[in-house]
Amino acid sequence: MTTSSDRPVPDHVGDPGAVETDLLRFLGKRTGRIWTADADVFGSGGLSSLFAMELVVHLERTYGIAVRGSDLRMDNFRTARRMAALVGRLRGAAGDGAGA
Repeated sequence: MTTSSDRPVPDHVGDPGAVETDLLRFLGKRTGRIWTADADVFGSGGLSSLFAMELVVHLERTYGIAVRGSDLRMDNFRTARRMAALVGRLRGAAGDGAGA
């Protein structure tokens, strides 16, 4: 299946600020709300566990990472800042050959 997320990993993936900006744009588009980097997207209500899985798929496809095991904790997905940190950590682990 081909989706709009099946695209090359963005060049700026190593820049947490740019990843945050991309994630805030994605969240805004999907929810119709304006978010800040530290806003708790699940604590505000109205977002489902299905949306959490959509976030995981978006991160994996957009940033070329695999979110597995202990990284699937809700705390990693509460804010755009935490998601950007997760992306950076997983990209770093993939780049150094150490694995996740």
